[in-house]
Amino acid sequence: MMHRHCFEALDRSLRDIPENINNGSLDIPFGGKVVILGCDFRQILPVIPKGTRQDIVYASINSSPLWNHCEVLRLTTNMRLLHGSSSNDIEERSNFSQWILGIGDGTIGDINDGDVQVRIPDDLLLTSSGDHKASMVDCIYPSLLDNMHDPTFFQDRAILTPKNIIVQEINDYVMSLIPGEEKTYLSCDSPLSSNSNVNRPDDVHTPEFLNTINASGIPNHKITLKIGIPVMLMRNLDPTSGLRNKTRLIITRMGRYVLEARVITGDNIGEKVYIPRFSLSPSDSRIPFKFQRRQFPISVYFAMTINKSQGQSLKQVGIYLPQSVFSHG
Repeated sequence: MMHRHCFEALDRSLRDIPENINNGSLDIPFGGKVVILGCDFRQILPVIPKGTRQDIVYASINSSPLWNHCEVLRLTTNMRLLHGSSSNDIEERSNFSQWILGIGDGTIGDINDGDVQVRIPDDLLLTSSGDHKASMVDCIYPSLLDNMHDPTFFQDRAILTPKNIIVQEINDYVMSLIPGEEKTYLSCDSPLSSNSNVNRPDDVHTPEFLNTINASGIPNHKITLKIGIPVMLMRNLDPTSGLRNKTRLIITRMGRYVLEARVITGDNIGEKVYIPRFSLSPSDSRIPFKFQRRQFPISVYFAMTINKSQGQSLKQVGIYLPQSVFSHG
């Protein structure tokens, strides 16, 4: 969802266009331009690091004074339900869709101003003998070793979970099940000094310290790979060739400086590509200094965070929730 500050910045940018200043549109919202925003308030709210409920509400665009000038138009027909489905399928999917929307609207469960218990239908739950992680992997990746050489096996399935640390646990578990040579790639991390004239080591931000940082927008310091495992790009490498952020691939060869992979999603399915190391800087504003990490811009993707799954097309999904996932909204 768009952050309130971005919403208001868009307004200021449109008002500051010279033609709006000259024709008197400076004080009209969005400079008198018609602006269409696609937004679903049931989806992920603005992320406010360590923010309270009040901080998150304030950051939403409907807390902005500009919201009073907006007209809300609602889409009422779910085209995905109607496409290529029988009447029985449409009814079943429609009921599920209404249940999901009911959770988003707060109409499912008891009326309560705090926590509400939501009952998950039995047909959506997985039975487990105690090892929930193993049960989830067995369900989403059945006969994993038999299907490792079938690239289509990984196209439409994934395990979703709230936090990166849980993603790492699941990915490590699945990797341990796969035989074959394992290769670990370590990044080269270095601080970016604000004073280019200072030619001395940074005594505080040592490489060993930088190696411990896992932040949004950059790969981990340590990436462990095997032939045949699925990975996801974290950067736009060559958009014209289909190598965009979130493109999924299968590792086919592991070199020292370059990885060979085969694309399994998008318009270039089956194409062989080569992935070099890149120097990347984190986008996390909570890090009070600048540094760069030279590493392959990929992440193993047997599992991914719910945030990262936005925009993905998946047919078989497991939701692994070892802790509470719901927040305000």
